Amino acid sequence: MERSHPRNSPEGIAEALEQASILTTRHISDQAPLSLTAALALARLNAEGPIRLTTLAAMAGISQPSMTQLIQRLERQGLATRINDPEDGRAALVNITNAGRALLHSRRRDRRDRLAELLKDLSPEDEETLTLAMHVALPIIRRLVHNATNPARSQTANSA
Repeated sequence: MERSHPRNSPEGIAEALEQASILTTRHISDQAPLSLTAALALARLNAEGPIRLTTLAAMAGISQPSMTQLIQRLERQGLATRINDPEDGRAALVNITNAGRALLHSRRRDRRDRLAELLKDLSPEDEETLTLAMHVALPIIRRLVHNATNPARSQTANSA
């Protein structure tokens, strides 16, 4: 039996965010053959542009050999490519391909379509409440995502 936390506590906020995450990952996300790690790597490449494999591995929190295997699979699927590093001729950068961008866009559109379908079952009052909550919470959630994906920058900003 799960314990509920008071809504206004950090634990209550964490529980609500966890429930939203469960909805997205278990019920909204597609079950395509692309793993979560692969999708996150492609999304990072899409956002950051060409990046060194070792940097990508560190950002994903996986070993460099694991990221190498993942990028090789993405290359075989035509979703990622390696290019020469203009600053270091001995090194290569990993980049997303147009096919990789198209796949990310399609997956995002499919997730949003599935979520929109679920939202159709809400009462007008619940829809209005959720809309208001989204307008308030989304900027905060975006900052949390930014802080989670850029820990060094957010620590510097927080200490200033």
